[in-house]
Amino acid sequence: MAEGSSRNLTWHGGLVRAADRAALLGQRGCVVWLTGLPASGKSTLAGALEGRLISEGRAAYVLDGDNLRHGLNRDLGFSPEDRDENIRRVGEVAALMADAGLITITAFISPYRAARLRARQAAGAAPFFEVFLDVPVEVCRRRDPKGLYAKAQAGQLRQFTGVDAPYERPESPEIVVDAAAKGVEECVETVHAHLRRNGVLRPPGS
Repeated sequence: MAEGSSRNLTWHGGLVRAADRAALLGQRGCVVWLTGLPASGKSTLAGALEGRLISEGRAAYVLDGDNLRHGLNRDLGFSPEDRDENIRRVGEVAALMADAGLITITAFISPYRAARLRARQAAGAAPFFEVFLDVPVEVCRRRDPKGLYAKAQAGQLRQFTGVDAPYERPESPEIVVDAAAKGVEECVETVHAHLRRNGVLRPPGS
């Protein structure tokens, strides 16, 4: 879309408030933004957290980086500009889902601080929790479940984060998870406890 092409559009607010959806669902919609190097465990943690929440009767959904590149973002590559656009789109989708009342969990490398900040801003009034999976690149390389680090080091992949593309560590994330030393369930509990403490898992006024 060309810059400025939305100037003649008007945002239409609905008659249903976020508080109405929260009362219906018994939870606050929010964005849980997982970020970290490739193979740091983002998708694993996202899936396990979603499973925990669903088992408790919560409305939760995972937006996964690979999945969205099959559809919504299939036209994007891995240049810095395309990575920015990838995260911009994800941030907008996550914001809409959070506004609908869902606990929206994203699993994206999202290597640039500025792009993560835009995703936070897109969420607006919905709570936004940046979760940094703090795993050293050496550990990620050893895990390498898709063999991508090896391909990047062999020159078969370009612009691969952790090899020839940068990752900008979060400066003040809400949650830091030591996914190298802790098991999946312990990491899930860390995030789940943060959601409890911040009022996501109870209806307004309770």
